[in-house]
Amino acid sequence: MAAGRREGARFIVLYLQGQGGSRSQGMDDFTFGGNFNRIKNLAVANDGLYLTLDFPDFAAGGARHVAALAGLYADRSPGAPVFLACGSMGGGLCWRLADDATLAPRLGGMLLLGSHWDDGFLASRAFRRKVPLFFGHGGNDRVYPVEKQEAFFRAILKRAPDYPARFVRFETGSHGTPIRMTDWRETLNWMAARR
Repeated sequence: MAAGRREGARFIVLYLQGQGGSRSQGMDDFTFGGNFNRIKNLAVANDGLYLTLDFPDFAAGGARHVAALAGLYADRSPGAPVFLACGSMGGGLCWRLADDATLAPRLGGMLLLGSHWDDGFLASRAFRRKVPLFFGHGGNDRVYPVEKQEAFFRAILKRAPDYPARFVRFETGSHGTPIRMTDWRETLNWMAARR
């Protein structure tokens, strides 16, 4: 499902949902405080493209599926940075795609929204390119403890002190809070300024 320019887009945002979600989740104008409505309007108003899709799994098959779709639309919008927004288990796809030979060079940033960590990222193509990372996490997340995600964030900065990474902790927030509360405009602008 798409909102915005399917050709000649200035930027592309893909939302990858967690377990139990579907492409419809990323198009719903009312759940998560209407935040998906905001990203759709942001894309349309700024000649961007917003995509949400179904994929077969959170492993290699799903990553190939996402990379193929992202590549199709990136080819139609040469030079447009691709931003991956990964909610919960969707983060597994973000981490896999960070080392995808075709997609990693096109990444403009990755948003991990109530998601998990992957030490393998530190050896990825995206890490070497210093692709901007945004971590949004609820302080009361009972699925992925915030302390573990914060520790991973610190590990990135320990390895590369100048790495463009930002951690936003939504105090008292639950697992879905970052999807509801992340400011798309501010985050994408911050990432674009670091390309």
